[in-house]
Amino acid sequence: MKKMLSISMALTALIGFAGCSQSNETANDTSATSSQETTTLRFAHFWPATSATHKDVFAPWAKKVEEESNGRLKVEIFPSATLSKADAAYDAAAKGTIDIGSQLQGYTNGRFPLTQITELPGLSNSATQMNCMLQTLYDDGVISSEYEDTHLLFMMGTGPGGIHTIDKEIRKPEDLKGLRIRRPSAIAGDIIEAAGGTPVGLPAPDLYTSLQRGVLDGLSLPWDATGSFKLIELVNTHTNMPFYSSAIMVTMNKDKYESLPDDLKKVIDDNSGMEMAAIAGEVFDGEDAKFMAEAAAKGDTMIDIPDPLSDPAWSAPLEAGTQKYLKDTEALGLDAQTVYQKAKEASAACKA
Repeated sequence: MKKMLSISMALTALIGFAGCSQSNETANDTSATSSQETTTLRFAHFWPATSATHKDVFAPWAKKVEEESNGRLKVEIFPSATLSKADAAYDAAAKGTIDIGSQLQGYTNGRFPLTQITELPGLSNSATQMNCMLQTLYDDGVISSEYEDTHLLFMMGTGPGGIHTIDKEIRKPEDLKGLRIRRPSAIAGDIIEAAGGTPVGLPAPDLYTSLQRGVLDGLSLPWDATGSFKLIELVNTHTNMPFYSSAIMVTMNKDKYESLPDDLKKVIDDNSGMEMAAIAGEVFDGEDAKFMAEAAAKGDTMIDIPDPLSDPAWSAPLEAGTQKYLKDTEALGLDAQTVYQKAKEASAACKA
């Protein structure tokens, strides 16, 4: 009887051990499966899916992130402001409505006052220079406080913005008098107003129909955006005058970034910062050249004012617009003059 009891107890222990072992293996399998789960990142922006910004900057970025994560990160891109309005992508990323967003800082006037100092006349002559200046100021902590509620991925910026109109030549400031000109930011608006025009605030996706309906007489945009939004079909007179550039950011929800395991954070980090800023700059500069050539080829009127700060007619309104912006920013209790000086230094260091 004792022998039978011993055998029974041994079998029970063996079964229990096997069950425990199987349970541990199942737990390990579950852990392994969990570590390989796919995290989907929703990326919203306002450029059309046909634009170079989407095709040559954002789409390759998403593909690289997916490949380097071995498929554990998936990026779903929503162009044309389909998931977030053009002027709300930053706040949507901060709140977690989207995971990644890109927008112009100028779309939310007063939200990024120090960053927008980089948009002032004379600080950049190309998108490559603008991007380098922006990313340098962010990396050096000069403007980083404006993005503390998100995890910034990289900075971008446009090439110089000019003026594009329908059958109206803009050669001097007084030519703008009485014209309704779309302005991309407060800075450009101040300059347009100082020159005698009436600045109108509209997001880029609304410009085509606004021109068609006569709501606008012209617009102020860099060449890449003029082409990306097919505005070249409507405007036919162009004043190539670098009186401003637009800052752009690509940023991520902070909680989403922090929730990733370290190896996936590294994938994001490896595809952030100055390298991406440089890639975007090259794309924007290439688009500027392409669309300018297209407009010239169709016979559009081209007016070149390469150095408006030294031009007797244009220097006064440009300087007035610059000083107004710096004074308004100082009135917020911010050290605008110091940031302006650091922007000049970064601009010189980034000059191609």
